[in-house]
Amino acid sequence: MALRVVIAEDEAIIRLDLKEILEEEGYEVVGAASRGEEAIEMIRSLRPDLAILDIKMPGKDGIEVASELSRESICPVVILTAFSQRSFVEQARDAGVLAYLVKPFQASDLVPAIELAMARFQEKLALEQEVANLTDMAERANKQLETRKLVDRAKGVLMDSYYMSETDSFGFIQKSAMDSRSPMAEVALRIISGELTPSK
Repeated sequence: MALRVVIAEDEAIIRLDLKEILEEEGYEVVGAASRGEEAIEMIRSLRPDLAILDIKMPGKDGIEVASELSRESICPVVILTAFSQRSFVEQARDAGVLAYLVKPFQASDLVPAIELAMARFQEKLALEQEVANLTDMAERANKQLETRKLVDRAKGVLMDSYYMSETDSFGFIQKSAMDSRSPMAEVALRIISGELTPSK
């Protein structure tokens, strides 16, 4: 499958040249925009594999567009610019741009920049997934800890008020949870509040 690319470049000649180079290199150009806002709408609707943005465009510039795309993790961005000043490079980096090309460029410059952007984007997605998994694991661990604390308190109530052994107390909580198809934390809270007792 050819990589699907959206181009955003306000100069029509450069836009056509870029499209031609990309297609010669085996990429599929699925959209071409001349303004930043148009580019964002096009990229959100087409969901391409890659966006190539000029840094200077009417309306939103390439940096602003890249920043929005990076926040939404839609696709990697390669920035094209006639400016090579450090400040532009830093702005592009901070906006989540994954590769940078200074005009005029050759096909031999473009392909490595695309490959680099694609690889960095995959790393970014993998890292985001890892963070999400770790957050989910931490939340589950916290929930398990809270459940354990509640169950321990409920066991204490059963042992102190009804002279049940620890094993019997836990068995009562477990059976009540199964019988009522309720989480153990919920059953424990009912025991702690006095709503549920061994005689009820």
